[in-house]
Amino acid sequence: MEFRGDASQRIAMISAHLQPSFTSQMEEKNSVMGRENCRGKGGKAGFKVAILGAAGGIGQSLSLLMKMNPLVSLLHLYDVVNAPGVTADVSHMDTGAVVRTSTLEVRGFLGAKQLEDALTGMDLVIPAGVPRKPGMTRDDLFKINAGIVKTLCEAGTYDPKKLLGVTTLDVARVNTFVAEVLGLDPREVDVPVVGGHAGVTILPLLSQVKPPSSFTPSETEYLRIQNGGTEVVEAKAGAGSATLSMAYAAAKFADACLRGLRGDANVVECSFVASQVTELPFFATKVRLGRTGAEEVYQLGPLNEYERVGLEKAKEELAGSIQKGVDFIRK
Repeated sequence: MEFRGDASQRIAMISAHLQPSFTSQMEEKNSVMGRENCRGKGGKAGFKVAILGAAGGIGQSLSLLMKMNPLVSLLHLYDVVNAPGVTADVSHMDTGAVVRTSTLEVRGFLGAKQLEDALTGMDLVIPAGVPRKPGMTRDDLFKINAGIVKTLCEAGTYDPKKLLGVTTLDVARVNTFVAEVLGLDPREVDVPVVGGHAGVTILPLLSQVKPPSSFTPSETEYLRIQNGGTEVVEAKAGAGSATLSMAYAAAKFADACLRGLRGDANVVECSFVASQVTELPFFATKVRLGRTGAEEVYQLGPLNEYERVGLEKAKEELAGSIQKGVDFIRK
């Protein structure tokens, strides 16, 4: 990608790609996330958010981004190690005043004994797991993160409408890659991504792209949609995986959840949820977010032949993945 113009123009171009709630406070006045809109309806000033795994590669960046979100009034950072350090670091950011009538507090929680305190009273909980390392299969990653999630979920509370799988990174990648092909700003592109969050289960519905467009076979191949995560792992050459873009995606999805909790209308994102869209018990599609979580799960809509074939492959792979999760908990 070629950047033209002086440094200030380049900075402006980069800044413009960020969600309005993450940009400079000078732009808040014109944003839906501005100070005058930060109160939850009914007088509630801001939301309480917990990040579990806050000291990890994804968790640290996610903590920073959520500290910048003007809808957050209280941020709980939990991990089994190094949580106090991350908390001290993030707490020095002068972003608390963006929530009217409430200064943003940051509290740190360390180890299993403090997990309950970290979760108590939270409006939104975001678990950040271990990222994939070079040579690690997705099975290896599953075993590690499934164990972590099991520990975090032992509170024994389950509401299918409030358990939301974050597939936003797949959407962000597809929007970015499609924008490159079409020569557009990524913010002007919207591609639904359905299925799951790994390999062939990631199914972008290019026939439903906005603005409406068509793609040649070579353009579709260039989009490298199902290989985005591996591309980053290889590019980092042993130094990690997609931690920064994953943190951005999680923060973007969290922002959408908070806007839904606030009562905003038409907050729609793709998410992996309990679903009856297919014969599988869980599936990623577009979901309307509201005060009770996933308030509406949308159907797939019309698919072309390429997408119908891809859907069958995705479902076959997903069925095994879902069963693996069920078996893990039963054992």
